[in-house]
Amino acid sequence: MALTQQQRDAKRRKKAERLQEEDLRLKVRPGTKQALLELMEWAGIEEQGEAMTLLIHRIHELGPEAARHFLSAPRHEIKISSFVVRKLDQFRLSRELRAPGLEFGDDPDDSGLILLAERA
Repeated sequence: MALTQQQRDAKRRKKAERLQEEDLRLKVRPGTKQALLELMEWAGIEEQGEAMTLLIHRIHELGPEAARHFLSAPRHEIKISSFVVRKLDQFRLSRELRAPGLEFGDDPDDSGLILLAERA
């Protein structure tokens, strides 16, 4: 005799409790979803949960240093072009000519443009 839906649900919940299973939810954007689908295709995996589980375990096997490499977000480096540095320097010089006695930090209009030019 076949189990009823309630019996199947109870059996599934018991098994999940015994195995200490837990639902993890993840919202992703289209690019992330596409990347996961491609990984699944390359590995011949049909279920997203299985693919994510395998990814987690494989990265964990690599150890802390390699895992840190895979899990670190790429950082953007901000570089100021020489053209912008010249423009900022011209701005600083023209300000000094207009108000020669005004010290850095005294001007309430100052937003750190001189510091940007000096760092480049």
